[in-house]
Amino acid sequence: MIKHRKSVLALWVIALALGLFSSAYLNSHLTTALTIPGTSSAQTDSLLSQHFNENIEGTFTIVYPFRNANSSQIKQYEDQIAKALTSIPTASASEEKAIGGTLFANINTSLSLSNAARYTDILRKALQSAGLKEALVTGPPAIESDVTPILTSDLHRGELLGATIALLLLILALGFSTQILIPFLVAAGSISATLGLIFLISQKFLVVLYIPNIVELIGLGLAIDYSLLILFRFRRELEQSPDDLNESIVRTMASAGRTVALSGLTVAIALATLTFVPIPFVRSLGVASSLVPLISLLAAFTLQPALLSLFAPHGSESRLHIGAFAWLLQLIVRKPLVVTISALALLLGLGASVLSLHITPSSLTAVPAQLESQRALSLATSTVGSGLITPNQILIDLGAPSQAFNSTLVQARTALSAQLLKDPEVVVVANGSKPPYADSSGRYLRIFVIGRHSFGAPQSQALVKKLRAIDLARYGFPSPSVLYIGGAAAQGADLIHVLARTLPWIVLLALLLTFLLLLRAFKSLVLPIKAIALDLISLAVSFGVVVLAFGHQSFSSFLGIYRLNQVEAWAALFLFVMLFGVSMDYEIFIISRIKEAKDRGLSNTDAIIEGVTQTGIVVTTAALIFVGAVSGLALGHFAGLQEIGIGLGFGVLIDATIVRGLLLPSAMVLLGRWNWWLPTPFARLIKTSPKPLNEVRG
Repeated sequence: MIKHRKSVLALWVIALALGLFSSAYLNSHLTTALTIPGTSSAQTDSLLSQHFNENIEGTFTIVYPFRNANSSQIKQYEDQIAKALTSIPTASASEEKAIGGTLFANINTSLSLSNAARYTDILRKALQSAGLKEALVTGPPAIESDVTPILTSDLHRGELLGATIALLLLILALGFSTQILIPFLVAAGSISATLGLIFLISQKFLVVLYIPNIVELIGLGLAIDYSLLILFRFRRELEQSPDDLNESIVRTMASAGRTVALSGLTVAIALATLTFVPIPFVRSLGVASSLVPLISLLAAFTLQPALLSLFAPHGSESRLHIGAFAWLLQLIVRKPLVVTISALALLLGLGASVLSLHITPSSLTAVPAQLESQRALSLATSTVGSGLITPNQILIDLGAPSQAFNSTLVQARTALSAQLLKDPEVVVVANGSKPPYADSSGRYLRIFVIGRHSFGAPQSQALVKKLRAIDLARYGFPSPSVLYIGGAAAQGADLIHVLARTLPWIVLLALLLTFLLLLRAFKSLVLPIKAIALDLISLAVSFGVVVLAFGHQSFSSFLGIYRLNQVEAWAALFLFVMLFGVSMDYEIFIISRIKEAKDRGLSNTDAIIEGVTQTGIVVTTAALIFVGAVSGLALGHFAGLQEIGIGLGFGVLIDATIVRGLLLPSAMVLLGRWNWWLPTPFARLIKTSPKPLNEVRG
């Protein structure tokens, strides 16, 4: 890399340019679709598309408050809507209802989500021109159209905040030096190359709307962290051999480079486990986010050495010193049991709220209130209830054409509707024998069931369970009839079910792969187990903080975030794997340095003191930089991203201070020679020499 640094730099400049070009067109290929293949809700959506010509992702909802109006006036409003629809290709009103002084109209199109979103402003202007000035437009395309600019604004503000915090911390850590440019250049190259790859992936596969924010802000933190670790080690190597620049770089990459490789692979493995979840939304998060550490590693191994050879002679003294870390380590060594118990008690108090953790598929209210699509949702829910916008849909396959038009079906529909209305959760049941309640062939019958609560609420999930348990024969439907339940609530129930089914395997896979990787790297059975245990403690505390921050009005108001009683399922899963990987990063940074000291012949205690002292500054600085980067997510306008930002920010901060700064060294002092124990079976597994306890020095 040093020898061919001009070529290396040229390639990264090209990657940077292509990434910036691709990112400008990436948003048009992103989606919020949450379809779960193979589930009952997905089957229902497919049948609605085939037989009712409905395209959920391309459907707008118009909400028009009319105060006092008679039937002829309402018909006039419907005609005005029909006139406005001529501005959108393939658009047609599939359902129109006047409820409580408000007209609701579903506008179906055959357009994809991204293409339909482009017509949002056109539809709004057409409604204004048609005389419906108070009409509001919502639905998946309108929401995407409204949300995208806000996400972009949040991203730019987060990038500016993260970069500013990183710059200040790098100046403190490295002094006023041109070397502080290196982490930023590595981060810029890593993020750009990652976005370029995601753009290519989005041409063929589903990619989630939130991914640019996650990739850029988390990528900023990770890339700078890896670059900073290498830069710190390089400075020490250069101090020992000031006249041999290239050799100092080589030694740095052989030591710190190995540590960064292990750290990056650990994060990538944790994130890659998301690709095993059979939900395209979650899989896209796994693919895109796992590219971040992998591309960061590529930049660290190629771009960083080339940059070090350019900027190395232009360094200055750090403004931080290791005296405080040395004093703290002396205290930990003298009273390891007291420190361990105190740290665990503090962590227990911080994480106690995790017992109140509840998961929701999503929330319609946790988006910016000023958006027109959200104002339409608020108007609709205040008129009838939170379930109006996301009604449950009972779809019945009657087994043969024309059955829906049979007079005997009237009694069956009436009996089923009457029974459904007895449920206190049900507000409205709409049914009939003509479109949109029956398809043109008369084989499929549809009944709309509107609940009182939003689709992510426990009450809505319980209603879906009741609907799926309906016995059609009891109400007089013909015996070959098949029941399907669709709608947002059913989709949410399927999401929770699939995640609950796959989560234990995802966790076990992440733990197993991480254990094997650390076993190979540390050549110890105890250190990987301890590392995983500390990671799980950090995770519990992080989720406890999220519950506390969002669940209590005082904390949510102070932090400027949504007040929520439940955590969005996808955000909780992503937070788990991301924090697991990042927390393991700091463990690897510290343990690698301790192992180096131990391999040189130092005792267990002396190796701990040297390792933690030498890595204290870099781990603390790296953690604060990462917290600064993800704070852009916490300060955004969307609940799922806020939950990830708060969880990662506080989780990493607590992990780097209490867990790795206090609990890790105190536990290692207490374990003594057990830290380095490697039984023969595990030694054979990684093809190295075993370390029985009687041969491990204290």
